[in-house]
Amino acid sequence: MGRPGAERGLEHGELVVVREEGCRGRHVPSVPTPLCHHGPVTAPVEVEPTTTPDEITQTAKPWVTIVWNDPVNLMSYVTYVFQKYFGYSKKKAEKLMLEVHEDGKSVVSSGSREEMERDVQAMHEYGLWATMDKQE
Repeated sequence: MGRPGAERGLEHGELVVVREEGCRGRHVPSVPTPLCHHGPVTAPVEVEPTTTPDEITQTAKPWVTIVWNDPVNLMSYVTYVFQKYFGYSKKKAEKLMLEVHEDGKSVVSSGSREEMERDVQAMHEYGLWATMDKQE
C-alpha cells in the first residue's frame, strides 16, 4: 500500500487541500470522517473568498466630515484651519468656508470611518463644530 500520496510524490507532513471532489473522488462532508482507506480526512478544506478586501473597501459607502456654521469663529480662521489641517489651497479653503457660512455646513473631507473620526476630532481641537456621517 505505501504512504498516502506517495503515488503523486507527496512528502510526509505535506498539506493536501481537499476540494469538492473529496478523497479519491468521494464527497467529503464538513466534519472529518474516515472515508479513505488511509484514515480520516483531516486536511482543511480551502474556501475561496467571495470578495477581496479591496472590493469591500470600494463598495463600502465612504464617510464624510461635516463642518457646521457657528457664531464664534471668524471666516478667516475657518479658512486657515482648512488650509492648515487638510492642506487645501487658499481658493479651496475659502470655497468650503463660504459653504459653511452661507449654507450652514460643508462636507470638508471623505474617507473611511476611522479617518473621519480623526478629522472630526481635529476640527473640535481647532474649536470648530464638526460631525461625521455616511456619504449618500
